[in-house]
Amino acid sequence: MLKNLAINVISSVIGLFLVVRFVPGVSFSGGFLEILLFGSIMGLINSFVRPILKILTFPLNIITLGLFGLVLNLFLVWLVIDVLSTIELTGLFPLIFTTLIIWVIHLIIGLIL
Repeated sequence: MLKNLAINVISSVIGLFLVVRFVPGVSFSGGFLEILLFGSIMGLINSFVRPILKILTFPLNIITLGLFGLVLNLFLVWLVIDVLSTIELTGLFPLIFTTLIIWVIHLIIGLIL
């Protein structure tokens, strides 16, 4: 459980750092502590809230052949970014790219560790 939380936090921090550097439409007006705060919040949400939401939305996930999982991830990333005032997204595509980059980083770090 603690390993999963650490993987979620690390992948969110690295993912946000890469998103801020490379994705147009994402602006960040903070320092490293705000990136760590984002990673910590995302890690906690992905470790504790997301499993509950996956169970509750299981029928929708079956009907949509797993695509609702992407919508769930988009919603969770949007929720955290909306709470933090240091990150600005301009449109849907930066949100999609942010979610995909964090997911890929999480997948890579999960395979390594």
